[in-house]
Amino acid sequence: MMDPHSGRINGASALIAALALMAGSALVAGAQTSRPPRLKSGAPAARTSPPRAHHTVRAGTKLRVRLNEPLSSKTSRPGDTFTVTVVDPVYVDGGVEVIPAGSVIGGRVTAVQKAQREGRPGTLDVAFNSLKLPNGVRRPLSGSLTDLDENKTASDTEGRVSGKKTANRKVKFIGGGAGGGALLGALAGGGKGALIGAAVGAGGGYLGERLTKGREAEVKAGTEFGVYLNRSIALPAFQAR
Repeated sequence: MMDPHSGRINGASALIAALALMAGSALVAGAQTSRPPRLKSGAPAARTSPPRAHHTVRAGTKLRVRLNEPLSSKTSRPGDTFTVTVVDPVYVDGGVEVIPAGSVIGGRVTAVQKAQREGRPGTLDVAFNSLKLPNGVRRPLSGSLTDLDENKTASDTEGRVSGKKTANRKVKFIGGGAGGGALLGALAGGGKGALIGAAVGAGGGYLGERLTKGREAEVKAGTEFGVYLNRSIALPAFQAR
């Protein structure tokens, strides 16, 4: 005869085996869903923009600029800052524009001498230290005051202007000339005697004019002169924003 308890045991064993099989299937399914998602094959890599090419504006380049604020040997002090605006654009490398008209150059007064007796005129020494393009690009700059005498400059086929002579490139504003204003140049004889340089500013003046009365150097806003680059600078082709 069949043991009735044996039938119960077999039925329980079958139930336990079925439950274990179901639990195992659930674990496998859970493990499959917890795997990280696979990346699609052939997905394009992130693109990076190539670096913009830079062009060199060589040392010795002369920039034509216009003064934005007045300067005076009577009121200016060493350390005072001012700005000038580039009048003519600068091109390099076959006609690539790098410094457009309207760019702003920062300047600083480095030395001041008020007019004195015995015919000693007032003088102003300045230097230039920064460049800001109309699109916001900024660069440090090392520049000196110079004149715009065409006889002392040469232009190449790419529109660059450079000085033929460097002896008078570091000049200063000097009081003198008919009607006041300022002259641009250097004084021979330690600040007294013949004037060496070009005339600028209101009232003008003449080369070699004998200064018989000391006058302050008054440089009005709007006066044009040159900025001589002491060191080359690297700039990308200008792009307006």
